[in-house]
Amino acid sequence: MKPTPEHDERIAKMTFASVYPHYITKVEKKGRAKEELHQIIEWLTGFDAEKLQKLIDEKATFETFFKKATINPNAHQITGVICGYRIEEIENPLTKQVRYLDKLVDELAKGKKMEKILRIS
Repeated sequence: MKPTPEHDERIAKMTFASVYPHYITKVEKKGRAKEELHQIIEWLTGFDAEKLQKLIDEKATFETFFKKATINPNAHQITGVICGYRIEEIENPLTKQVRYLDKLVDELAKGKKMEKILRIS
């Protein structure tokens, strides 16, 4: 499946604060901790818990969220299918970054070891 421009625009305007509680619910339901979620978010974006909370309070859109992020140089190693989209084939950089985050959350919820999620060799 290939994202449409409308899909990319909808993702860009969505707030991180609106999705964050779903990330927490997803990982905690599978026995993982909020701190582990924060660890993968920090690995991908460079945002510590304090900066993350500030972005949530500001109701930053994903567009703003990822503009302020320092994407991990190993993020390109995040591959596979998430929400019906093959990450490697997504052309829009912002949509790809959001799907990177979705994939990391999914891997955490599925019980993968942190070293694998963080692409530590």
